[in-house]
Amino acid sequence: MVPRLGQNLKSVADWGCLTMSELDPLEKKVIELIAQKKRIAPESITLDSTFLELGIDSLDGMDLLFNFEESFKLTIPDEMAQQMRSVRQVTETLRTALANKPPAQTN
Repeated sequence: MVPRLGQNLKSVADWGCLTMSELDPLEKKVIELIAQKKRIAPESITLDSTFLELGIDSLDGMDLLFNFEESFKLTIPDEMAQQMRSVRQVTETLRTALANKPPAQTN
């Protein structure tokens, strides 16, 4: 992983321990959606939190996937969705999906 521009991080261990104010909007939204689903404080979730640590089972994962797709107005291919097992993996998958998303058509 590469830290985002402008971050002055001392070690790899610092990467997952950012405060909510240090996260980018995508990361914040993902954490907020997970926190709402699991009814836990967003501050207790880091980028390196795994689904296992957060108590996210397969049904929660599917529900979260639908929430991510709806919130970000995109479709996440099954092969990408199956690789998501941590908050960081979710944000990376969403970044890739958003970057590959075709522009909205206007009629």
